[in-house]
Amino acid sequence: MTRCLASVFIATSLDGFIARPDGELDWLPPAEPDNDMGYGQFSASVDVLVMGRHTFEKVLSYGDWPYDLPVKVLTRSKLTLPEALVGKIEFMQGEPAAILDALATHGFQHAYIDGGETIQAFIGAELIERLIITRVPVLIGEGLTLFGKLPAKKDRLAWAHVKTFTWSNGMVQSHYRRR
Repeated sequence: MTRCLASVFIATSLDGFIARPDGELDWLPPAEPDNDMGYGQFSASVDVLVMGRHTFEKVLSYGDWPYDLPVKVLTRSKLTLPEALVGKIEFMQGEPAAILDALATHGFQHAYIDGGETIQAFIGAELIERLIITRVPVLIGEGLTLFGKLPAKKDRLAWAHVKTFTWSNGMVQSHYRRR
């Protein structure tokens, strides 16, 4: 059995934060109608979204559910699923490798990994194959970082630069593959 691949598509502030300390994303600019900055192409390449509980709760707070693909929420807590999302979301728990193996046994081939702690766990387990980071030209001073402390003996995870795009709004997006 081949393990499900895992990729990240995320925005950071220029100073490297993915959210304010309280999880707020108010520093992100509004979406542009004619430029999704590669998100459509990326989302077409994945068949399942794996997110952490905090990210799930943040997305729920926005109202309408934005995802069409199956979503797996990693949590150790008992959560109540809104009626409208029954059948669209499944709760899971386990180590990153076990999560990707379980997804593969259910026919999934490529997972979109989202949420700071979840991304950090999958990077620490050396399971992220593709990393797409869009830097927003704003400094927020403090917040939740994309990269946390790596596990012992994994302090030199190497990535190969694939390409970088810039847009007129000042955003810069870099694509990396794990070496």
